[in-house]
Amino acid sequence: MGEVIHVTKARVVKEVGKGMKTAYLDAFPDDPIPYGIHGGIMAYYKAQPEEERPATLDHLVAAVAG
Repeated sequence: MGEVIHVTKARVVKEVGKGMKTAYLDAFPDDPIPYGIHGGIMAYYKAQPEEERPATLDHLVAAVAG
């Protein structure tokens, strides 16, 4: 087995009843990452959030593409 070179510690806080979340990474304590819904996801769930935010899926796709 290879050597572990990095471990990410993250905490995700859900905003109750809003469909929003905020992620906190221990390596970047001053830069919370907001998540929510937008575009087609809003249409699918027939939801209208107070604020459109990137979905967790957007970040996964960007990570794989990058």
